[in-house]
Amino acid sequence: MNVLLVLAFLFYIGSSFGWILELFFRRFVSTKKWINPGFLTGPYLPIYGIGLCTLFLLSLVDLSWVKDTIWQNVLMVVFMGLAMTLIEYIAGILFIKGMHVKLWDYSDRWGNVDGIICPLFTFLWSILGACYYFFIQKHMLHAVAWLSNNLAFSFVIGFFFGILTIDFANSVNLVVKLRKFAKENDIIVKFEELKNHIREGQERRKEKINYIFAFKTKKLLAETLAEYKQKYFNKK
Repeated sequence: MNVLLVLAFLFYIGSSFGWILELFFRRFVSTKKWINPGFLTGPYLPIYGIGLCTLFLLSLVDLSWVKDTIWQNVLMVVFMGLAMTLIEYIAGILFIKGMHVKLWDYSDRWGNVDGIICPLFTFLWSILGACYYFFIQKHMLHAVAWLSNNLAFSFVIGFFFGILTIDFANSVNLVVKLRKFAKENDIIVKFEELKNHIREGQERRKEKINYIFAFKTKKLLAETLAEYKQKYFNKK
């Protein structure tokens, strides 16, 4: 079967389930609120789609040159943890350098690098990689085999990428506005911090909260950004 179709299928699965994982992580671990994760509007996170494709390809690497099976498994999990950390760093640094926007912030975590990666999350990525390698990989192989027998599903994948492309273009338009604001004020906009600021304002004004469209508010974006700057930067 076409390799690109397989990777597109895995990207679709990873992006969708990654969004669900992050949604519940924010609700029960970090922000303690239901909030749409990521910078896209729809229920998908591309970084997890890329991550699943990477884990799938890594799991196919032949480690037979390592004689001990236990060390083969340990080495694979280490590779997966480092690979996911690298993906996280590249994605984070591209947004910071290119858009002056920080999608997530680990600045308060020990050993962090530019607030983008840190040992704690490398460890968590390694655990996720281990879960994938030992419990999920076989299901991914079955899913790929299922796709080869149900190629009509490629229509769904194509539809997904069509929606993703439109969403990406719309979201980039928003990020470009944030970039302009950040450059004018010589700051780095923290995406999650800004979303929380908008959410708090909506709660304070008793405004109806839109959990999917995190930036949809009755206030103009310029006014919201001015308040955000006043709250998080002018006090410093």
